[in-house]
Amino acid sequence: MNILALNWEDLSNPQAGGAEVHLQEILKRIARKGHNITLLCSGYPGCSPTEIVEGLKIVRRGSRLNFNFVAPFALKSLLKEGNWDIVIEDINKIPFYTPLYHKLPLLVVIPHLFSDSVFKEINFVLGLYIYLFEKPIRWFYKGFKIMVISESTKEDLVKRRLSPDDVLVVHCGIDHQHYVPDPAVAKDPFPSVIYLGRLKKYKSVDHLLEAFAFTVKKIPDARLTIVGEGDFKENLIGLTKKLSLEDKIEFTGFVDEKEKVKRLQQAWVAVYPSLKEGWGLTNIEANACGTPVIASNVPGLKDSVIPDKTGLLYEYGDIPKLSECLTKILSDQDYREKLKQGGLVWAKEFSWDVAAEKTHQLIETVVKAGMRN
Repeated sequence: MNILALNWEDLSNPQAGGAEVHLQEILKRIARKGHNITLLCSGYPGCSPTEIVEGLKIVRRGSRLNFNFVAPFALKSLLKEGNWDIVIEDINKIPFYTPLYHKLPLLVVIPHLFSDSVFKEINFVLGLYIYLFEKPIRWFYKGFKIMVISESTKEDLVKRRLSPDDVLVVHCGIDHQHYVPDPAVAKDPFPSVIYLGRLKKYKSVDHLLEAFAFTVKKIPDARLTIVGEGDFKENLIGLTKKLSLEDKIEFTGFVDEKEKVKRLQQAWVAVYPSLKEGWGLTNIEANACGTPVIASNVPGLKDSVIPDKTGLLYEYGDIPKLSECLTKILSDQDYREKLKQGGLVWAKEFSWDVAAEKTHQLIETVVKAGMRN
């Protein structure tokens, strides 16, 4: 098949996150089956306009700031150039509403929708733009097959009056050769906490810092590592100074995959305090490395944690409860070992090969259903 996919960014983009990992891990496996796949996405400083990456043809146009305006024209151009069998639209930030530009079979991929959580991240004007742009989804995508990565996102779409029969859950996977416990990498000799991800306002890493400030009063030798970059980093560094925790919190910035895995293997517990996610890929990666997790009990994250078996959930924004969860796991070795073993079993259920095969079957089903009227 000739497959044309559309996403806001590709995995090489410095702003890429879990949604980009999800799409490309699946697409590169489908490409290995012999299908021709082109991914249209935004550009970034220093990028190549076109290149082949792991069997995928990556076409970059515009930039992060203007891609929603550039994408329709770039999509139309690519549609004219190829004999496409299907379009895959990944709604990662705001919809592109591709049904307006073609009548090919369409598969829609939605990691999660922002809804009103967008106002936590950006100013009201831009937030309102994204919020309103999401509203017509139920009309423009009615009747199309939609692939989501969690039950929470399916519930969100059904609430928006999309048919539950058209919304299919295909869970994310992980690389089980990459994310594993390593006997050569010991746990930190001190109680250690890690956050790994982008430093965005809606990720609410400030809640973790505030909770950690309470925790170190009970466990003075505890340490917190913040791994990642983002536009909220300076705010977090400022809060660290305000809380007088400079000697207990490390900001590593961006790290490569090898260092990321090592940090997850060394930590005693990983924390994800976000307001909303499509899934909790980092939770599963941490579990696979032998590390329990704590996450806010919000859409997406609650799907990736089994309370009291792989980690703990707390109500979003409840900083004393988050501190209580940290204290419980850091201070109780037997409980921590129980969560570690439960997490290792849980993580084995998630495979990119399985996710890719299910997606491939779904693509074939959509293509066989034929062109739209």
